[in-house]
Amino acid sequence: MERKIIEKIEEIISKDRIFTDTADLYAYGFDASIHHATPDIVIRPKDAEEVEKVVKIANEYRIPIIARGSGTALCGQAVPIYGGIILDMTGMNKIKEIRVEDLYCVVEPGVVYAKLNEALAKYGFFFPPTPGSGDVCTIGGMLAVNASGMRAIKYGATRDYVLGMEIVFPYGRVRFGGKTLKNSSGYQIERLIVGSEGTLGIITEATLRIAPLPQKRAVALASFDDVIDAGKGVAEIIGKGVLPSALEIMDRVCIQAVNRAMGIGLPDAEAILLIEVDGNEKEVKENIEKIAKILKEKASKIEFTDDEQEMLKLWKGRKGVLPSLSRYGENMVSVSLADDMCLPISKIPYAIKEFQKIAKKYGIIIGTYGHAGDGNLHTKVLIDPTKEENWRNAEKAVDEIYKVVYQLNGIASGEHGIGITKAPWMNGDLSTMEKIKKAIDPNNIMNPGKMMQWKKGIIAYLRYPVKNEEKRFRTVT
Repeated sequence: MERKIIEKIEEIISKDRIFTDTADLYAYGFDASIHHATPDIVIRPKDAEEVEKVVKIANEYRIPIIARGSGTALCGQAVPIYGGIILDMTGMNKIKEIRVEDLYCVVEPGVVYAKLNEALAKYGFFFPPTPGSGDVCTIGGMLAVNASGMRAIKYGATRDYVLGMEIVFPYGRVRFGGKTLKNSSGYQIERLIVGSEGTLGIITEATLRIAPLPQKRAVALASFDDVIDAGKGVAEIIGKGVLPSALEIMDRVCIQAVNRAMGIGLPDAEAILLIEVDGNEKEVKENIEKIAKILKEKASKIEFTDDEQEMLKLWKGRKGVLPSLSRYGENMVSVSLADDMCLPISKIPYAIKEFQKIAKKYGIIIGTYGHAGDGNLHTKVLIDPTKEENWRNAEKAVDEIYKVVYQLNGIASGEHGIGITKAPWMNGDLSTMEKIKKAIDPNNIMNPGKMMQWKKGIIAYLRYPVKNEEKRFRTVT
């Protein structure tokens, strides 16, 4: 980056919040995906005014600019593939307002999800979307990808809780929405920004709806000798009118990985369901009884608990699937490829069976788990990441996996977003998305090359040392 541009930035941002050392730049080239690329400069703004001024410089000099939270994105959303400016938003971490009587809170984008819920819990409220990375991920990152998690079946995703937003576009800082629970006032741009992955603007403030904490929770652990029976059990629970607060599935590969790595002691089964119900004590008791009746003939075993420590242990095992899979086999790691498809709930058992066939065909291991209650599955491919042949086989397998997903009327992503890793299989009218981006960001500085703009395969900008990796282009197109 030219010295004159850095000097302009130094007029706005104090030098202790500007990073240009090689080690810092390299570290900021990662998120939690398989990709890596090095930025030219990293800036940690402290308020919306600083963000607006930096974006103005980026737009003037046509410099790519990428907002980053905690770096938990799984599809390369925060990887600066064309270099440019990384805006580390974690310095903007104020909870500005909590109004439980009006069911909203106002936060900056760097607020960590778990910290927000700690603050809300003091009032008996919570922000319901429950991402697996909730202990570290930021609200801005959740908004950028429309994150959710295991409780989406009952409580919905991040977009469902957005009331208002302040956004910095290339042409300036604007506000949309407000602090009311209903809004029928024209285009709801604040909701368009949710899921846009920083390709339109940078979020500097959000007004979010909140909900009362449930009085009681209980969890059922059901074991199955066949993954088809587990999947059918999910569909029947929903079909019988029971709405759990979470309904998770894990196949044998995931069960074994968690038991080996964490010693949780999950049942030895082809599949398990973890089913959480919440509400008042009477509701919880009635729903547990209904679930037991529904699964009686399909499950080999059903256990229930309302003990807080036991429930924490079970959810710790479920959240530990991703890291545990990387310890499943020697010289193998878990890579996020086709990891986030969403299907009609009734199609889940058939999808899992097809995924297992595809894994066998290509000689790879695929662990399947996820939020079965809302049709959101995660597949993690286990490979030796240093061998190009393994990546090529994985890419072929992923392509076949998505063919199955679309045959079953599914979509590419339920909660992790698109970024680079799922871009070749993104559905919808991409040309309309391009037109919206061009209208708002005519100089293409906002996280360029992601989603509908990614035109190559996924084996690019890899964070792993792979021979014959394709050339890393840095030209913005």
